[in-house]
Amino acid sequence: MNTIEYAKIFQQELDKQIVQASTTGWMEDNTGQVIYNGGNEIKIPDLVMQGLANYSREEGFAKGSVTFKFQTYALTMDRGRRFRLDAMDVDESNFGVTAARVASEFQRTKVIPEIDAYRYSKLSAAAAISSTYTPAASTILSKLYEDINAVRDEVGDVDLVISISRKIYGMLSMSDKISRQLVLSQFKQGDIDMAIKTLDNIPLIPVPSARMKSEYIFTADGEGGYTPAEGAKQINWIVCPRRSPIAISKTDNIKIITPELNQQADAWDIPYRKYHDIIIPDNQKAAIAVSFAG
Repeated sequence: MNTIEYAKIFQQELDKQIVQASTTGWMEDNTGQVIYNGGNEIKIPDLVMQGLANYSREEGFAKGSVTFKFQTYALTMDRGRRFRLDAMDVDESNFGVTAARVASEFQRTKVIPEIDAYRYSKLSAAAAISSTYTPAASTILSKLYEDINAVRDEVGDVDLVISISRKIYGMLSMSDKISRQLVLSQFKQGDIDMAIKTLDNIPLIPVPSARMKSEYIFTADGEGGYTPAEGAKQINWIVCPRRSPIAISKTDNIKIITPELNQQADAWDIPYRKYHDIIIPDNQKAAIAVSFAG
């Protein structure tokens, strides 16, 4: 297999891993609304219509129109890293297996947590319904239902998702009274079906607490990675319609540089570049609720 074929397979599998392994992968299912023609810009249609008007016996129906207004968004996160595999450690026969293992582990331990953290911080910042609450077993269920009802009061009976800190999720699961209300159901994310606990038919997505902060700093160079910003708030949970967040992640065309062509070292070089973002249309923000830890 040549390097071009390797690169195509890597790119496809890495994009699939992001959707399947991240706790926010379900947000990428909403990209069917997105128009993407390459580069770092996307267009999202906004359907505009008028409401009902009185019927007139003389003039009949009031005139109306249907307009698709396209909003353009720029993908703001442009991140990358170059992998170098020394030619003495990796020969052509085992290059594919080694490179795939390295790239997969890099995404699992570095990329996916960072993308999740970025998305939750932006989603919490967009939420129009916000509260501060110190979780307690005696009140946690009623507080969670307050946010569920607040969202449903805005949008009605649509599909919701609850992204919840794993610590809070554990509190729910360990309560005998509450755990009886949690039902195991199927939740589709990308091409896979997962068994997820639901509350009132709403999927509960447990998220590591480190990924649920209100703000992060994404390091530009050196060791890279991300850290919570000073004064960042811990998020208990976010309740939102499943259709509201539109998440996009793209792996740039992967190029594999062989030791023979590498001008810098006797090694295989694999530049990895990922750009991503999360878009929350303005008309969806009123139906997103976030609970911050007190």
